[in-house]
Amino acid sequence: MLATSRPRLRRTVVAVLAFTGALTVVAAGLVGVGGPTATAAPLGPQPAAGCPTLPAGATLTRSVDVRGVERTYRMHIPTTYTGRERVPLVLAYHGRAERGATFESYTGLSSLPAIVVYPDGLRGPDNAFAWQGAPYSSPRADDIAFTRAILRSVRTSACVDRNRTYAVGRSNGAGLVAMLACRMPSEFSAYATISAAVYTDSLAGCGARPVSLVDFHGTADGVIHYDGGVRFGAPYLSSAQWLRTWTSRAGCGDIPVTAAVNSVVDRVSWPVCAGAGPQVVHYRIRGGTHRWPGSAGNPAEGGASDTISATRLLWQFFASSPHAST
Repeated sequence: MLATSRPRLRRTVVAVLAFTGALTVVAAGLVGVGGPTATAAPLGPQPAAGCPTLPAGATLTRSVDVRGVERTYRMHIPTTYTGRERVPLVLAYHGRAERGATFESYTGLSSLPAIVVYPDGLRGPDNAFAWQGAPYSSPRADDIAFTRAILRSVRTSACVDRNRTYAVGRSNGAGLVAMLACRMPSEFSAYATISAAVYTDSLAGCGARPVSLVDFHGTADGVIHYDGGVRFGAPYLSSAQWLRTWTSRAGCGDIPVTAAVNSVVDRVSWPVCAGAGPQVVHYRIRGGTHRWPGSAGNPAEGGASDTISATRLLWQFFASSPHAST
């Protein structure tokens, strides 16, 4: 029985091989349509692995759930976005009584070659939008958790660079950035604060890890005084106290270097710190007010504050800062 089945087995094998060869010829013919020298049509530019495509130049509105509270944010996509490479990410926190859309309109941050996210604060007891850490913030606000939720969402829905992620804030928003620098130092490469309202609660539970920080403050700020004060019944730090928080952690010397940017603005830096890591820079605007330096489209007179552009200078600082290691 075995002997008689061998020729049949050989014939079966030959038939299978012939059929496979025919399939190969057909497949080759499909790929090589147009002659033996034809090549497959190019697929065109493709996104980097795992990078979603997004409408370049658009501003999208998104929401996330944070412990049962719906939180919203705007996400601006730069015109240079292609999805083929990871781009920087900037989280930008507005001041008290503002919204993310307003903040976007006058800062010019959306002109940066980065995805810029504008989160919205919650209404506090006085019905004004605000951030955690201030005496007027909503008791429902968990803006640390909100920030973590934004990072998770954006990192899965956009092609962003985890090692070039930055936080920017103005006034009460800068107070929240102070909290982020304390509690989330490994998530951001650098921080920027403008007219910072840093209440003592903002630094509660602050870790010892140094960070890179650029700060802007006007000496004639009538809302958050340059030399500190009390507002809404709570004390806030002076510019010197706020900066010392980070220069001491970075092991910087007590004597800074001051260089004139123009006739009313000084750049104060601490070049001698422990190691070649985090850096701290302060722009002191003599006669500057409670305003984003170089505001765009703001009808109020800027005076000394508008002799520089906070957006341009903070971006230069971010670009020169060491990348985060997450």
